[in-house]
Amino acid sequence: MARSLKQEFWNLPNGITLARIASIPVFLVFTWYESRLNSMLAALIFTIAGATDFLDGWVARRRGLVTVIGKFMDPLADKLVVVSALVMLVHLGRVAAWVVIVIMAREFIITGLRAVASSEGIVIAASQEGKYKTSLQIAAISFLLVHYRYAVDFLVGTVTVDANAAGTMLLYLSLGFSLWSAVRYLVDFIRAVYRKDELAAGGEADPPAPRSPGAGPAGGGPAARKPAARAP
Repeated sequence: MARSLKQEFWNLPNGITLARIASIPVFLVFTWYESRLNSMLAALIFTIAGATDFLDGWVARRRGLVTVIGKFMDPLADKLVVVSALVMLVHLGRVAAWVVIVIMAREFIITGLRAVASSEGIVIAASQEGKYKTSLQIAAISFLLVHYRYAVDFLVGTVTVDANAAGTMLLYLSLGFSLWSAVRYLVDFIRAVYRKDELAAGGEADPPAPRSPGAGPAGGGPAARKPAARAP
């Protein structure tokens, strides 16, 4: 039985996705009113929202609740969470504006290519570099939200960790994986398009008729036109 739009919208996986979107203004407020406690709370809320990226999709597949609305909202929530945090960090002067521009441009390009691929019936698997990019981005933004320096007591001694410097380093590293995964996706997309065109062109031509091992050359040569033996 076909489910209504209302039934598709109000289910557990979409509820998790909506909760992730609802967390955006919460960690942004904590980031805006800057203090050590607020920065730590902002980083904690963002990390939970980013780390539960897989949860809504896993629940949807587990319970058979995969919907068109869910397929639209899940990647949208991912981008809203990351982009909102990056824009706030640019405003606070913790991230260079050009880095966010490159990240957003990459997302727009890949989203457009995926839309084209989907319309053409082309399926391109997500690369491992893209998964590294996502994990590094979440870790980088979390450190940038923490921002302050903290003395961390290791077994060999106490080390002062600069969360802002660590986040900046991880963000540049994620930028490298972001560009690398974009190039790989573009190459895979072009190969898939050419492969589809070749298969379509090959399917239009009629395949040659099969011949028995003892048959003569194709095209009706002398051996092919040998007359049948007459009865005596």
